[in-house]
Amino acid sequence: MSKVTKFVGLDVHKSTIAIAICEGGATTEARSLGTVAHDLTRLLARLKPLGEPEQVHVAYEAGPTGFGLCRALRERGYLCIVVAPSKTPVRKGDRVKTDRRDAEKLARYLRSGELVAIDLPDVQREALRDLVRAREDAMRALRRARQQLGGFLLRHDRRWPGKSTWTSAHMEWIHSQRFEIEAQRLVLNDYYQEVTRLGARLKHLLELLETAASEEAHRSMFRALQGLRGVSTITAATLVAELGDLRRFASAPKLMSYVGLTPSEESSGNRVRRGRITKAGNTHVRRALVEAAWSCRLRPAMTRHMKKRTEGLPLPVIDIASKARERLYRRYTKMRARGKSPQNTITACARELVGFVWAIGQHVSPETK
Repeated sequence: MSKVTKFVGLDVHKSTIAIAICEGGATTEARSLGTVAHDLTRLLARLKPLGEPEQVHVAYEAGPTGFGLCRALRERGYLCIVVAPSKTPVRKGDRVKTDRRDAEKLARYLRSGELVAIDLPDVQREALRDLVRAREDAMRALRRARQQLGGFLLRHDRRWPGKSTWTSAHMEWIHSQRFEIEAQRLVLNDYYQEVTRLGARLKHLLELLETAASEEAHRSMFRALQGLRGVSTITAATLVAELGDLRRFASAPKLMSYVGLTPSEESSGNRVRRGRITKAGNTHVRRALVEAAWSCRLRPAMTRHMKKRTEGLPLPVIDIASKARERLYRRYTKMRARGKSPQNTITACARELVGFVWAIGQHVSPETK
C-alpha cells in the first residue's frame, strides 16, 4: 500500500473549487494550486500530476454542494473526507478569509490530523435524511404562516377565547371571522389557505418519513430507539438519518461532543471555567434530543403506549430504555430541586440521553435484522 505524501484541501463552492496542497514534510508550507470550475474532469486534471490516487489525501468542508464530489473521488481511488465546519480549528486574530486561504488551511490541518471527518452516508440514508430535513423545512414554514395569520387577527383585535391554539376548534373560529372590507377578507382567506396547505404538506411528509424509516435498511435501529421515552417517530428517524452506525463512536462522550451537547471550557492553571454547551456539531440531532428530553419530567411509569413501542425489542434494549427512564427522571428532579432553570436541566438531561442512545447503538446496528 502506498504511503500518503500529498494533502489536498478544497474550498468547494457551487461554481468554483479552490485547491491547495501540503507535502508530507512537517515544515512544508501549504501552497495554492489555483481555482478551477466546479467540474470533476477539471479537478481530476489538477490532481493527477500530484501522484497516484492512493498517495493523495483530499478534504473539503461539508456544505450545500453535498457529498457527490467525495463519492466521485473515492470511486477513482482518492482518499477523500468531508469535514465538519464547526469542528475546523480557527486561529484567533485571523480576520482575512478568502477561498485560497481556506483551501490552504484545510490542507495544513489535514496533514496535522486536526480535521474531524463526518460519516459519509450511503445513498439510502441520505435519502432518509433529505426527508427528515424536508419535514423540518415544512414545520418552519407552517410555524411562520401561523404567526402571520395570528398577527393579522391580533392587529384587528380578533382574540381566540380558548386555551389551545391551532386545534380544529381554533381553525373553525378563524374561518368564521368576518371583515367588512373586501381586501381584508382576501387577506384572511389567503393566510388561512396557506396554513391549511402547509398543515397537509407536513402530514404527508410525516407519512412518507414513517414509511422510509421502516424500510429494511433502517428498521432495526428505528424501532430500537423508540424504546426510549420521548424518542418517537420523528426523533428516531432523525437520529437514524443523521448519525448512522453508532458503533463508529468509541464512547458515549464522543457522541455527546459530536452533537455539541458538552459544556464549553476555558481553563488555565488553577482556574477552571466551564460555560454553555459548545453547539459544535449536528444541529438537527441536538434539537431533536433536547425536544425528546422534555419527557424526562414525567414519572418513569411504563405506560400502555410505551409497552406497545417496546414489543419485540431485544432484551438489552428494553433494559437500557428502563434505566434511561429512571435515571433521567432522577436527574431532572434533583437539578430542579437545586434551583437549576428548566432549560439548563433539560439540556443536561439531553446530554445523558445521548449516552443511552449510544448504548442502544452498540446492541443494534443498521445491519441487524
